[in-house]
Amino acid sequence: MVIPVQILILGAGGHGRAVCEAARDSGFAPRGFLDARAPLPPMLGLPVLGDEAAHDGGPLLIALGQNRLRLEAAARLGCALPVLLHPSAVRARSAELAEGAVVMPRVVLGALARIGRLALVNTGAIIEHDVVLEEGAHVAPGAVLCGGVRVGARAMVGAGAVVAPNLVIGADAVVGAGAAVLADVPPGAMVAGVPARSQGN
Repeated sequence: MVIPVQILILGAGGHGRAVCEAARDSGFAPRGFLDARAPLPPMLGLPVLGDEAAHDGGPLLIALGQNRLRLEAAARLGCALPVLLHPSAVRARSAELAEGAVVMPRVVLGALARIGRLALVNTGAIIEHDVVLEEGAHVAPGAVLCGGVRVGARAMVGAGAVVAPNLVIGADAVVGAGAAVLADVPPGAMVAGVPARSQGN
C-alpha cells in the first residue's frame, strides 16, 4: 500500500488550484495552502494556513505562476521540492525532471528531454526529443517545442506557441501566445506573431 505524501502548496491562486488538483491525481495528499494574501477562505476543501511564516519545513509544491517568484520563494524557504508529474503525461524513459519541476495533465516529454529545477510545463504542451528547459522556465498550455530547442532560465513560451527545431529561447525572454518562432530569441526579448518578431523591447 502506497501512503500519499503529505504536502503544502505555496500559492492559492488559479495556478495553485490547478497544482492542487494535479497533486491529488499524482499521489500527493495536500494539507493546505500558504499564501501571502492570507487570511483567505478555504480553497478546494483545504485551509489557507497563512503566509510563508506558517511553513513547517516539510515538502512544498511552489504554485506561483511568475517564474522569478518561484525561484525566489525556493531560495527563501530552503525545503524539499518534490517533482509533480501528472499521471496522464506521456514521459519518455530517458526524459529527466529536476527538483520542483511541475508537469501538468496531457503533457508529452520526448526522448532525452530535460526539465529544469522549478520549471513548469503546462497542460497539453509537447516537449520533443532533446529539448532543455532551464531553471524556472515555463511552457504554457498547448505550446509545442520541436526537437533540440533550449529554453533559458525564467523564460516563458506562451500558450499555443510553436518553436522550430534546434532554436534557443534566451533567459528571461517571452514568446507570445500563438507565436511561430523560426529564429533564436535573445535573452530578455519579447516576440510575438507568425512568424514571431520582436515587440520592440
